[in-house]
Amino acid sequence: MTKHIDNKTFLVWVNEEDHLRVISMQKGGNMKEVFRRFCVGLQKIEEIFKKHNHGFMWNEHLGYILTCPSNLGTGLRGGVHVKLPKLSTHAKFEEILTRLRLQKRGTGGVDTASVGGVFDISNADRLGSSEVEQVQLVVDGVKLMVEMEKKLEKGESIDGMIPAQK
Repeated sequence: MTKHIDNKTFLVWVNEEDHLRVISMQKGGNMKEVFRRFCVGLQKIEEIFKKHNHGFMWNEHLGYILTCPSNLGTGLRGGVHVKLPKLSTHAKFEEILTRLRLQKRGTGGVDTASVGGVFDISNADRLGSSEVEQVQLVVDGVKLMVEMEKKLEKGESIDGMIPAQK
């Protein structure tokens, strides 16, 4: 079952791939608004659950308990679709993603290829930091990668921009 508002900026999937998947999205790169809508939506959903004596499963050690163990912790995947045709063919692209604690996938979802150098870039980690920190990591990392892309378009080196190993 999928429920969404008409402009499809907020969707709730029930018993599809996960027990519950909440999606907030929009074009234009305003991550603050997307994240605000996500938080407000989750609060409203949890209010409904609590009226029926249920809540989200949460554990102090593991965070939110979800269907897929890779999402333990916050369960948040903050993704941005970004076109990086030059950077994505750079020899150190994978290393850059790893150092930024980011992951890539095609815009069609897990295990899909990029089309035209457009990737869905998101946080690699769900544990060890807050939702706000994870979203900020994506914002900062994508901003850096866009700056790298612009340098590569001009034929300039990005070696000095590659983050240090953590």
